[in-house]
Amino acid sequence: MDTALAGTLSDGGFERDFLQRRGPASPQQVDRQHPYSRFHCLGELTRRDSMAAADMAPEWRTTEWFNTPDPLSLTVLRGRVVMLTAFQMLCPGCVATSLPQAQRVAATFKSSDLAVIGLHSVFEHHDAMQPNALRAFLHEYKVGFPVGVDAPDGIGIPQTMRVYGFRGTPTTLLFDRDGQLRRHVFGYVPDLQLGAELMELICEGLPSRPTVESGSVGGGT
Repeated sequence: MDTALAGTLSDGGFERDFLQRRGPASPQQVDRQHPYSRFHCLGELTRRDSMAAADMAPEWRTTEWFNTPDPLSLTVLRGRVVMLTAFQMLCPGCVATSLPQAQRVAATFKSSDLAVIGLHSVFEHHDAMQPNALRAFLHEYKVGFPVGVDAPDGIGIPQTMRVYGFRGTPTTLLFDRDGQLRRHVFGYVPDLQLGAELMELICEGLPSRPTVESGSVGGGT
């Protein structure tokens, strides 16, 4: 990354500078009427959905944790499905959609099956989104699941964001019980789709239930 881009990131002007260089977005790239067109994007203003079914995931790189007595990692959480939501407290899409969705997921699934984790990945407006401000934000919005602070690397983009190749915030990562990255989505995931994918991961490796043969219900002959 060149110093000009790093400077643009540090003063929060990445989106403005990127749009000036790229030109107007086409209707296929950005739906201005869509409620998620205000995602904070670290690249093209399009939603990216990629699948890496068997990649061994690197550990998160964090400096501080909230809502948990001890730091968390994929190793610590091995045996449970993990949903990680990367966000910024000043990202409108994160506040309006991804964090409330993560809270719903945490309230719906058993903690023994699924761990919901937040990751505060700040790549803009660094001075306004320090850990003390994040602490107040989590209290104000009643975020009760564990939240880690993505470790800065000195040039604007935090370390976990760089290692995983986040396009921006919000980003959702789904890990299976073995700690493998199974889903990497930038932007909005509908509740029904997310719930189905989480259930699929939770059920992987569990004993299958016996099926009922046609005509056997009700004790018929």
